Amino acid sequence: MMGEAYVMAARRTAGGKRGGALREWHPANMGARILDALVADSGIDPAAIEDVIMGCVSQVGEQSFHIGRSCVLASSLPDSVPAVTIDRQCGSSQQSLHFAAQAVMSGTQDVVIAAGVESMTRVPMGSPTMLAVKAGVGKGPWSPAILERYGVTQFSQFTGAEMIAADYQMAREELDAFALSSHRKAAEATREGAFEAEILPLDGVDREGNAICHDRDEGIREDASMEGLASLDPISEGGRITAGNASQICDGASGVMVVSEKALAEHGLTPLARIDALAVTAGDPVIMLMEPIPATARVLERAGRGHDDIDLYEVNEAFAPVPLAWLKETGADPERLNVHGGAIALGHPLGASGTKLMATLIHALRRRGGRFGLQTMCEGGGIANATIVEAL
Repeated sequence: MMGEAYVMAARRTAGGKRGGALREWHPANMGARILDALVADSGIDPAAIEDVIMGCVSQVGEQSFHIGRSCVLASSLPDSVPAVTIDRQCGSSQQSLHFAAQAVMSGTQDVVIAAGVESMTRVPMGSPTMLAVKAGVGKGPWSPAILERYGVTQFSQFTGAEMIAADYQMAREELDAFALSSHRKAAEATREGAFEAEILPLDGVDREGNAICHDRDEGIREDASMEGLASLDPISEGGRITAGNASQICDGASGVMVVSEKALAEHGLTPLARIDALAVTAGDPVIMLMEPIPATARVLERAGRGHDDIDLYEVNEAFAPVPLAWLKETGADPERLNVHGGAIALGHPLGASGTKLMATLIHALRRRGGRFGLQTMCEGGGIANATIVEAL
């Protein structure tokens, strides 16, 4: 019989805009502060941690040479704590959580940290691809055989988002209205202190370089309006996707501590949540962003639950058409979706987004007295993770 996996602590930094308050943070130091916070929140002996699984997408520059291990070495954890760095694109740290939970459920480990980090200011999106191309080494990540198989010259999430909007006949106004709702919900959540339990304040800098406490997501637009969103040019000519109805480039780190029943007893711990079910699926790599729909169906089936059992959903707002198509296909209650806003307002720090969303989901469930939450997100290559947690 498989064991249970529990979430002991869940933290994230407040999102930093590109070139914003977190611009001076080395990503290893940012990730290290999350590791330290998880240890402090749990009260566990850091030497008891058996692994750190760190998600990161752009593993070059300051995020190269094994950023997971660098985060451990920059933290207060002893150097006896191992680490690994993984890349499942936008779902990297959600997969970190899955690997951590699987290790604990299998009985091979008892205390594992799943985390993620991405400084999109210091290591710009696309850096791994562009460095090789600029150096004149190879022609990019896709072999001619792959491109020929799928009849494309490249794979683009922007193209996938436009394809979804066209397939579901989503008007630009519908996408902008969803984006506006994300900002309004995030602004309200911030005013009400809904993020206080999950956000780890960091020393930041303002535009002039003055020291500030960074404890609020920088991307939230209190003054967002339909008129302002409508004024933005589409990313591609004649398209519907704009910078306003897509996720924001973001700096950040996040993590959760996953423990076994044995660890709960041995260390006298009281968990925040229990991992209920895990799933990962893959499909069309061209449209690529539709996979959260079958992943949701798979994880509900594995859990033996239906949408009526789910109190809250976190579906990553990579682009507005993604959660909108998900709603149309699943029939889920939109009032339970991204209740504190999503990546359109809060930012999408790539490799950190998985455990970032999980921190938000767990704390939102506990704050609202909910029981089950479901998280899913689209990932490059047409993959999606889905996770159900039970708040305790």
